[in-house]
Amino acid sequence: MNLSNSDISRIIEMAWEDRTPFDAIEAQFNLSHDDVVALMRKNLKKKSFNLWRERVRGRKTKHSELRDFKVGRHHSYDQNKHK
Repeated sequence: MNLSNSDISRIIEMAWEDRTPFDAIEAQFNLSHDDVVALMRKNLKKKSFNLWRERVRGRKTKHSELRDFKVGRHHSYDQNKHK
């Protein structure tokens, strides 16, 4: 992996974001789920890595195959309603 410091920083940020699936990281940076885990393990303190792993393990929003939806964002029921 030849990633710049800014790429590594962005990947870590995306990995921490609840709504960014691993598929999005793979599409943008060509890193598999296992590659992201290895990058996080290498670049985070042990406790931070453990907290991250616990947080994302099985989280529907991080794993596209577990999602109830494929794309899009949450919208409240009354968003964009004209009065």
